[in-house]
Amino acid sequence: MFVIASGTSNRHVQSLADEVDFRLRDEGRRPLRIEGRKEAEWVLLDFGDLVVHLFQPATREYFSLERLWGDAPRVEWEPAETEA
Repeated sequence: MFVIASGTSNRHVQSLADEVDFRLRDEGRRPLRIEGRKEAEWVLLDFGDLVVHLFQPATREYFSLERLWGDAPRVEWEPAETEA
């Protein structure tokens, strides 16, 4: 399974990567590999059966992974509302 998401800045993408890593480690899952964390234009977290791609918007548009895997089933996700 692939998860493709975007952040709004380098720091935001790094924070998203840190949170995914933290949450999955909390579930006993450790990444096999993490790429791009320092630059944070495109961070890839490989958990074997789950690969998480985190992009800055321009980089996501340029590589257009959704187009490459156009035949794959898509699951749209909207974040839940949170209390302020």
